[in-house]
Amino acid sequence: MNAVSPRDGYGQAILELAAVRDDLMILDADVAKSTRTGRVGDKYPDKFIDMGISEQDMIGTAAGLALAGMLPFATTYCVFLTGRAFDQIRTTVCYGDLNVKLAGAHAGISVGPDGATHQSLEDVALMRTLPNMTVIVPCDAEETRKATLAIAERKGPCFIRFGREAVPVVTDKDTPFELGKARLVRNGSDVVVFANGPLVHQAVLAADELAGTVDVMVADLHTVKPLDERFVIEAARKTGAVVTAEEHQMAGGMGSAVCECLGANHPVPVRMVAVNDAFGESGQPAELMSKYCLEKKDIVAAIQASIALRARP
Repeated sequence: MNAVSPRDGYGQAILELAAVRDDLMILDADVAKSTRTGRVGDKYPDKFIDMGISEQDMIGTAAGLALAGMLPFATTYCVFLTGRAFDQIRTTVCYGDLNVKLAGAHAGISVGPDGATHQSLEDVALMRTLPNMTVIVPCDAEETRKATLAIAERKGPCFIRFGREAVPVVTDKDTPFELGKARLVRNGSDVVVFANGPLVHQAVLAADELAGTVDVMVADLHTVKPLDERFVIEAARKTGAVVTAEEHQMAGGMGSAVCECLGANHPVPVRMVAVNDAFGESGQPAELMSKYCLEKKDIVAAIQASIALRARP
């Protein structure tokens, strides 16, 4: 199984868009090599603007371009995009319901040695609270490519986040992708694991390990907002036990969205695999994923805990 950085899927998608859309404009905050937007700058220089280290100005410029009928993709490291420019995203882009696309690269703790200041673990929570915003967390490079192409066709503010580290490519060009629709990765009847980002692969590994003893359903919940509530409720009703898995803070992310949905519609035991109220630290990506409990073994433990809770009278 090939491992590819999801940012390469984003870079491929914006190149595809640049080839066919005259209204496209790619903006970057002085990290074009890292975010892969430099590929557009090299081939289509008239469709690329390097804004410098000025994230707030980049969002304001993207808003102006959208008002002029352009399709702007504002791209930089996720932690600076959603944190430093939050006011501009909220008040200008979302309040105005502008057709601005936000691409947050280097998301999650797997950025590694860059440390806590660069490890974006709060971005989904910030973005999904905003009215009019669509929030996407693809699982690999190919799904990142498809998601980028999809948000280009969707009117209104959209946020896509993806990591730097190469992760296994678990989808292909024929794998279905639809905004707002969960993707069933494997069926099961004992417990459902809702995962997104690199945790989708870990969830499949956990299901494989438990095969023969626990029948695990795995679903790729790439669209956090709008959440596929019908799928979430039906899966919870079928299994009676739920696990959520994501490379994000436990509070406010995809897991919280699932709990909000089930709490209102079909309460069942839920166990969450995520960073538990902590900042990251400098280290190798694999070491950090292990230390912060974002691996197969942690999903296995959560599955067993959720099933045990379901069994209580």
